[in-house]
Amino acid sequence: MLLLTKTQPPILYVRTIYDHPRYVDRLFRDWYDITQLLKDGLKVTVNFNYCEFLGHIGVAFLGGMVRLLEAHGGYVTFDWNTLTDKKIRTNLAQNGFLCDFGYNWEPWDGNSIPFRSDRQHDPIAIADYLRYKWLGKGWVNISPGLQEAITGKVVEIYLNAFEHSQSAIGVFSCGQNYPEAGMLQLTVIDFGIGIPNKVRTLPENSAMTATEALEWAFQPGNSTKQNGVRQGEGLHLLQEFIKKNHGNLMIFSNDGYVTIRDNEIIYENKCTSFSGTLVNIALRCDESYYCLASEVPQLRKRIF
Repeated sequence: MLLLTKTQPPILYVRTIYDHPRYVDRLFRDWYDITQLLKDGLKVTVNFNYCEFLGHIGVAFLGGMVRLLEAHGGYVTFDWNTLTDKKIRTNLAQNGFLCDFGYNWEPWDGNSIPFRSDRQHDPIAIADYLRYKWLGKGWVNISPGLQEAITGKVVEIYLNAFEHSQSAIGVFSCGQNYPEAGMLQLTVIDFGIGIPNKVRTLPENSAMTATEALEWAFQPGNSTKQNGVRQGEGLHLLQEFIKKNHGNLMIFSNDGYVTIRDNEIIYENKCTSFSGTLVNIALRCDESYYCLASEVPQLRKRIF
């Protein structure tokens, strides 16, 4: 939750943000209010006085919002003196957010998956990020083959964001291992036009609701670009792994929402609307060993 005051100069208050759909909805409402104030020369100060917890979704969203303000000719400064909560400050230092926004504190390895911003698609660098900073840390016990397969599918999420979203500021990522909850999470967000809006550019899909457009986009073989990655095919293996792992996949785009958990895929039309797309992958850090069926050994949870 972000609150931009109408004082002069305006202050962007970062409030408590958890990794729950209702907090994401509030972020989108705040995003809409802020975009109405975008203008060249706008000077904004970021203030953390009212933030008691800043989850990985909030970190990725805040980073993207700052770059969005700057892309519209704004000037953003951080009031680091208001970052008095030691846990939040340490986490933002560890994941590289502080360093990325001018605070002289180098990141280090820990429970954070680093904050990342990509202006252009660099599949090798993104794959290395996912391979070594996310899945390769041993928090989820998976085989090398399955790790490579999932990494490839998440790289496709990035590729689709770059090919289809038309985001002028690129793609933002951040994640976190939450040991107490036993969950490993990763968020990928762009501030483009959104999946439903892109799907509706095809004449035959122009009347679709957001949920209909999302369902269409995730069907194997459907694509808004003839030579683009087909998102339905790309997500299939990831969906299967999430089901077997009892994790969760959430996708917010425009006024549509889809969540995949266990054996359910739920589509909803939301009251709030966000012009871009936010994908959150949550994996359970259990004791099971997961591998591809082709990697053989018995008594393992096989995906294919």
